[in-house]
Amino acid sequence: MQYQDFKKKNSGEPLMLVKKELKCGGNLPLLKFRMLEECGIVEHCFTTREGGASNGIFSSMNLSFTRGDNEEAVRENYERLAEALSVSVGDFVLTEQTHTTNVIRVGAQDKGKGILKERDYHDVDGLVTNEPGVVLSTFFADCVPLYFVDPVHRAIGMSHSGWRGTVKRMGLATIRKMHEEFGTDPESVLAVIGPSICQDCYEVSEDVAEEFKRAFPGKEDVILLDKQNGKYQLDLWKANEIVLLEAGVCPAHLAVTNVCTCCNPDLLFSHRASHGKRGNLGAFMYIKKKS
Repeated sequence: MQYQDFKKKNSGEPLMLVKKELKCGGNLPLLKFRMLEECGIVEHCFTTREGGASNGIFSSMNLSFTRGDNEEAVRENYERLAEALSVSVGDFVLTEQTHTTNVIRVGAQDKGKGILKERDYHDVDGLVTNEPGVVLSTFFADCVPLYFVDPVHRAIGMSHSGWRGTVKRMGLATIRKMHEEFGTDPESVLAVIGPSICQDCYEVSEDVAEEFKRAFPGKEDVILLDKQNGKYQLDLWKANEIVLLEAGVCPAHLAVTNVCTCCNPDLLFSHRASHGKRGNLGAFMYIKKKS
């Protein structure tokens, strides 16, 4: 797979494709943001659907235990991902996403939750930490992944923002949680809006559009394209960009995706493109130990 295989939706290339060689003999393609790579503080990635052990509609790098895939295959997928990220499976901390704006702080005591042990939290769509080696883990198949790095306090956050999370400003909720826990200043934050569904692919009904009109007064024409038939094309990338800029993130510290999940169903899981018959992609990030 080459990066140019992706159908880009705007100019520039904030993303790059890295192939990690595995002990099993294959390789695992991972998408990475140049800005986060260059900051030197974190290891991160966004997975594709290639390089895993799953079959059928889950082929092949499915990271969900709850969509009907073989559990052993999903565990093997986590083993391969852990190897590629230079961590162990017991270092991942998984969200329990229900389209909320709930964000919690996690640490070493939470490692393995969602994979090796039960989660003792529910309805959590965002995670923050300042502890090295704790792999924040969120999941997607069209919704928007948000990455946050505070290089001043060496703290990070990750969150899941579908249309419900976006209209309720999940990005702001995550930054506020980082400020509350670590003293994060939004102006210092490096923020990323990851691969997700683009405006061309994302048709919504009038009731959803009305929620965005109320939540983003004066920005309706930027976020919504009225098709004059009771349907609208919704730009989640632009809506999240507005949320983050209004939260205080500097434009120079914000990277916005140019890759659509729905435009690339052979390479990325898309709920809309597959009519719900799919696995989950994952966004992951952890703080590196100081050398």
